[in-house]
Amino acid sequence: MSSIILFCAIVIFSCIITNKFSNKLGMPALLFFMFLGMLFGSDGIFRLNFDDYNLTSKLCSIGLLFIIFYGGFCTKRIDNKKATVQAILLSSAGTVITALLTAAFCYYVLKMPFAESFLIGSVISSTDAASVFAILRSKRLNLKYNTAPILEFESGSNDPFAYMLTIIGISFLHSGRADSIIPMLISQIGIGILSGIAIAYFAIFVFKKTRILSEGTDTLFMLAVALAAFAIPDLTGGNGYLSVYITGLILGNSEIKNKISMIYFFDGVTALCQIVIFFLIGFLAFPHKIPESIIPACLIMVFLSFIARPLAAAIIMLPFKAPLSQISFISWAGLRGAASIVFAILVVADSSALKYDLFHIVFIVVLISVAIQGSLLPFIAKRENMIDRFCDVRKTFNDYQQESAINLSIVKITDKHPWQGLQLKDINMSDNALVLLINRANEKIIPNGDTTLLPGDEVLTGTTVENTRSNINLCETTIDETHQWLNKKIKDLNCGDGFLIAIIKRGNMSFVPNGNTKIELDDTVVFHSV
Repeated sequence: MSSIILFCAIVIFSCIITNKFSNKLGMPALLFFMFLGMLFGSDGIFRLNFDDYNLTSKLCSIGLLFIIFYGGFCTKRIDNKKATVQAILLSSAGTVITALLTAAFCYYVLKMPFAESFLIGSVISSTDAASVFAILRSKRLNLKYNTAPILEFESGSNDPFAYMLTIIGISFLHSGRADSIIPMLISQIGIGILSGIAIAYFAIFVFKKTRILSEGTDTLFMLAVALAAFAIPDLTGGNGYLSVYITGLILGNSEIKNKISMIYFFDGVTALCQIVIFFLIGFLAFPHKIPESIIPACLIMVFLSFIARPLAAAIIMLPFKAPLSQISFISWAGLRGAASIVFAILVVADSSALKYDLFHIVFIVVLISVAIQGSLLPFIAKRENMIDRFCDVRKTFNDYQQESAINLSIVKITDKHPWQGLQLKDINMSDNALVLLINRANEKIIPNGDTTLLPGDEVLTGTTVENTRSNINLCETTIDETHQWLNKKIKDLNCGDGFLIAIIKRGNMSFVPNGNTKIELDDTVVFHSV
């Protein structure tokens, strides 16, 4: 027992070290975890024999449910309705189109059996959120045209659809009949959606309306919610991954106590799950079997990357008049990842009569996708002129604090005030306090550390607070081509009473606007409202 525990500790520690190397080399860390597993595996240096697909399937399924839950929990609702529709269609119809096109290629070109062709198309039809956004975050690449939130929503929510197609393929492989597909689809989608919504709102009720949870147990409760959101629909014929994603999405966009600490907790959990999944994938692989699968895998990868995925993206995005550069980038950003191999392991564990080595074919596809597509993603973003230099990609996620609750107060500087004559950098203020604005003889001044306070100044200060109902929300929004404020004067905005635009950031310049100020493209507007 102790040797197994020590082995696990060595593996995790090795993955942490390889993660450091991957950051320096600019390659996705998950790729190194996979290679590390191969190093320990049957054909590696340590030659530890392991070929238990059933155990691997169970362990990886548990890890994947937390990854999908966290993907939903960290996904912000997209403010732009058009982008929301695009993301939903990409994750659903786009996944199905990609699967069917890839299946047709395997069946008609590679001459694979129909059921196995459908299964290969199904398991590699989803994209990997962790790989895409690990790269975007590490390189601080935000994208134009709401592309970052579209990609996050799509890649986080298309795994359930790939899983559903995989279950249909397994059923067809066993029975050879298609008459049960429609009832299965209805059951998978209907029960999955209803379970996800019901469990999410039950959790919200417990958080807000009861006193069951004490300090520290709220995170454990959320852990139990994620497990229940998968297990309940899975036991009743529904799609557990769809349910767990919807549960995470609703909870992540709800006002619940200690949400940020929960995000940090699940960030660690999912990081461990990704390490375990990719290590097990490499551990389960037999490199000596790769040569016999490499040709069909490479052909599938080429077709998937240059025909199936771009065609699916174009079918979805062109009706919305999306720029070709955006379609091109979304096509390339369709990285395959953990979910694809987990579903492939599920197929192999459930079906022993496969003609082709489905696991190693999908393994090679994911390996090439993460290594080549992932490494070239920043280059493609620059080549397609998709980088938005005036925004931060972290705002796409729920762990970025775009909106802060603050108390605003005005301090009048008199001749006897202890601040008069001092520069702001010399004033001892608390860490959560900030001077936002100085009103000096009807002139509004954006202060910096060298600003000296003079008698007669009216100083607007903001202090962050928690758990108070008398807050003012200081918010910020970046103006894109679809924003309703674009090219409008502030006096023409109908935002109701208690609304005030405090600062506009335009390029490297920040200024206090007046009623005649026109809001321009790429402006960052800082406003507060009661």
